[in-house]
Amino acid sequence: MYLNEEQLEFSMAYLNEHHKADVLLPFVKAFSDLGTTSIKKNMWIGGSYEITDATIVDITRDGLYFEASIKQADKIKIESVKIHLDSDPVPGMARTYQTLPPCNPMHLDHSSRLPIDNFVRRMNRLCNIVKAYSATGKMIQLGVQMGGKGVGKLHDEICTSNERKSSPVKKRYIMTKVYVSAFYLQLFALLDATILCSNKQFTNRMKMTVMFPEINASMDSYRIGTLLELARSIAIKLAEQNLRVRVCVQGSMGVGIFTGVPKQLNGVHTLLQRMDWESGPGEENEGMVGDYVNFGFVGKDHVVNAQRSQNDDEPDIEQDDVFLILCPQNMVGLESSIIGSLSEMVDAAGDRPVILLNPDLTDKISSQGQQSIRGRQERLDFANSFETIFQFQNIYFSGTSYFPILGSVVKQGP
Repeated sequence: MYLNEEQLEFSMAYLNEHHKADVLLPFVKAFSDLGTTSIKKNMWIGGSYEITDATIVDITRDGLYFEASIKQADKIKIESVKIHLDSDPVPGMARTYQTLPPCNPMHLDHSSRLPIDNFVRRMNRLCNIVKAYSATGKMIQLGVQMGGKGVGKLHDEICTSNERKSSPVKKRYIMTKVYVSAFYLQLFALLDATILCSNKQFTNRMKMTVMFPEINASMDSYRIGTLLELARSIAIKLAEQNLRVRVCVQGSMGVGIFTGVPKQLNGVHTLLQRMDWESGPGEENEGMVGDYVNFGFVGKDHVVNAQRSQNDDEPDIEQDDVFLILCPQNMVGLESSIIGSLSEMVDAAGDRPVILLNPDLTDKISSQGQQSIRGRQERLDFANSFETIFQFQNIYFSGTSYFPILGSVVKQGP
């Protein structure tokens, strides 16, 4: 038996009452032969074949069983339909509903001890395929309500602890394991996105949001060294792929005596160049800095294009392949928007990847409407043109408290 009697009755009643329009009907259209039939019959006369209703009558480990109402030529008939819980869209529906990879077998094997958890995971995959995104949270809520404390339990391979009760050694071990795992996921996502961009399959405007407590400037644990070490690791990994990287930080903004850089980036440009890149003679990355890794500011003047030397004694100038921009952000005050310089730089880069690390391109308070009304839509459109290729953030209780850390959310890859 898959779901117990109480879970089965409640799940069917809940879905039939609250999710016919957004879940059950799209399921029948996307994952059953009725969807293919409706496309064929409506090809010449639209509306001649219509699926008007879908009622779920049973749930097993193999699938969902429906009674679907079909309206054809003013007649209504009922057909029995079975949809597998691991279905892909039927032929003809693949354009409307793009399929997703099956649920991770390891996760399903773990959740098989709690059938309601197994059911919710597979249902959420189907909901995402038919774009019923708002229903996924309801499915999880259903599982928690019917499954008790066991639903949502973390996997055995995940290490957790209460930091206040843990020893310093254990806390350091857990933080290192989480950070290292997230770091490698970030590098894989970055390399995948760069390859797709070079093949014209993905935009060259990318952003990564990495909110470890030590990189989150809104927290008292912010440490500039962690940001610099992250930037160094990313630049070296790209350089190892024979890509020339320019690591950029925004320069001083403003007019007259009202100039400056965000406090988060104060001194970063200098520190980047003074870091140990192990690029000296005999070191691991010998000759990397100055050849494959260079530094600059945000602006079109810092985009280097390939140039042939006019003198045989001077080497050719190689172009930058990737631009990594650290924490670009607007500042409070007149003429302190980074958008202008950043957009000029992106235009000058052409189709080469421009990667923003922890950007904050929202408008700030300013006089004379510099960052309020004038050009606001253009600034929003520019900020939204960057696609997220990696995101890591911790989950806390609502409010301003940053402890305890309840978990983490990760989005990997474009």
